[in-house]
Amino acid sequence: MRGIAIQHFQEIEHAADWAFRAHGCDLAQLFANAARGMFELQVGAGSAETNVARGVAVSGVDRETLLVNWLNELLYLQETQHEAYSRFEILEISDTHLQARVHGRPYRPEGKLIKAVTFHDLMVRQSEDGWEATIVVDV
Repeated sequence: MRGIAIQHFQEIEHAADWAFRAHGCDLAQLFANAARGMFELQVGAGSAETNVARGVAVSGVDRETLLVNWLNELLYLQETQHEAYSRFEILEISDTHLQARVHGRPYRPEGKLIKAVTFHDLMVRQSEDGWEATIVVDV
């Protein structure tokens, strides 16, 4: 996957909720791109300007649970801190633990908000091209 530029996420068809697929050359990039994709779906690409930074640490029993916990923690921060995030630094990651720094800006929602990331149709897999995750969110 070295030297090949790929789209970090794309929205995919889903009957009732929103779904998207994230990509990354490694697990850290996959988790960062999943977060970026979730916020771009909800908030739009928005300004690259950030003036808020927060540390985030989450755990899970496996990669799939870790991904759901990571994204739901970001939704919780968005809701409680009234912020939207656009840059995600994964500082440490394993199959069961993630530590990151997220950067964003104050944000008041104007449209439909994502309520939660679900386990429905969730898939995290490694291929010869890198990592890929399919994520369905409840709106």
